[in-house]
Amino acid sequence: MAGLPARVRCALTGSFAAATAVQPATPGEWAGSIAPGWEIAGNANGGYLLAMAARALAGAAGRPDPVTVTAHYLSPGRTGDVRIATQILKDGKRFATGTATMFAGDRPLLAVLGTLGDLSQAGGPELIEGAPPELPSPEECVRVVPAGTFPPPFMGHVDLRLHPDDAAFATGHQSGQPLMRGWFRLPDDEPVDSIALLCAVDAFPPTAFNARLPIAWTPTVELTAHIRANPAPGWLRCRFATRFVTAGFLEEDGEVWDSTGRLVGQSRQLALVPRG
Repeated sequence: MAGLPARVRCALTGSFAAATAVQPATPGEWAGSIAPGWEIAGNANGGYLLAMAARALAGAAGRPDPVTVTAHYLSPGRTGDVRIATQILKDGKRFATGTATMFAGDRPLLAVLGTLGDLSQAGGPELIEGAPPELPSPEECVRVVPAGTFPPPFMGHVDLRLHPDDAAFATGHQSGQPLMRGWFRLPDDEPVDSIALLCAVDAFPPTAFNARLPIAWTPTVELTAHIRANPAPGWLRCRFATRFVTAGFLEEDGEVWDSTGRLVGQSRQLALVPRG
């Protein structure tokens, strides 16, 4: 199966790892395929695309884990083959830093700058002035399942459970608080590693859906993720919040905590306010 194109492997396994698989093509370039079913409003989910680009960059750097990555989204990604051009800018003892640019044909989809390392070797003093969000059990939360265009097909590839207070937007009852909290995991007990966390930080419905703004496509302009550790097995607790909606933009600040209560990921993204 290893020699099959990424699109074929995904169809056979259905896993996140297969859907984001890349293979060396030419020196400095990697080949992959945007798999069907990972889209929102007809366009591939931004965290999914970032994970694929980060996988290519990790391969080029010879380092397993993204530590910090920033993606600028240039045009929508749709099902089909892509190529990812990578360049390592610095290869140090602990970290390597480089760029990855994803193309569909000659059309650039996103440009990524990232620093990668080995999080299994990370350690040092800790100061935590925060805590995982308080959530009902996953069974008591609202599972988001695809239903045509809304919720989108992407939700069939993740297991997402929203806090009941944050899920009412789906029935037209927006809370007025730009907040999304809930549980995340991959289906079929597929492990969530540092690269899958890049998908997790962009998997939840936009906070704007609870801000009494139009419920519509909220395109990401830029997404930055800081990965602190590979998660322990089990559900991830997630919280995303917005403080400022101005000039047609909003920010989302995210936290991801693993089953042991450890902070494993943070994110901030700048997005366009949905126009309805």
